[in-house]
Amino acid sequence: MAEFPSKVSTRTSSPTQGAGASVSALRPDPGFVRSSLGALMLLQLVLGLLVWALIADTPSHLYPAYGWVMFVAVFLWLVTIVFFIIYLFQLHMKLYMVPWPLVLMIFNVGATVLYITAFITCSASVDQTSLKGSRPYNQRAAASFFACLVMIAYGASAFFSFQAWRGVGSNAATSQMAGGYA
Repeated sequence: MAEFPSKVSTRTSSPTQGAGASVSALRPDPGFVRSSLGALMLLQLVLGLLVWALIADTPSHLYPAYGWVMFVAVFLWLVTIVFFIIYLFQLHMKLYMVPWPLVLMIFNVGATVLYITAFITCSASVDQTSLKGSRPYNQRAAASFFACLVMIAYGASAFFSFQAWRGVGSNAATSQMAGGYA
């Protein structure tokens, strides 16, 4: 029988150390921002902010069409912030019971459809609501342009999230290593 060593070094831990480990696990993942999903979300956030800021700076309350554009832009901007935070801090890995690829695909498809209606509404209302060359005209025209760009960004996100949901171009091992985003 083997002898027990005369000196044994032990380490103890307290419950406060365990609580600190869970807080440090909420560090941002810089790889997400460099991924196509992260870059598209950042683009959607910046362009969406431009859309609703340009509309909000004009007297849009006089025209109901711009109310719809503001609703779509602000609502989708806020939801995109929530998704961005969830993916940036890898909370989608902790909430594994939610089918995140499916949720993200449904959101992106819905956002694309809503931004199509907002873009058409905003573009059709520019000429009718302000004089050509005036400041509100230029701001509303710029908002229409940026709404088109956001619509394209959400469409690209819908395409990529559909591919992620279907598992195109990856297997279980690579999707686990990539953190669930390409």
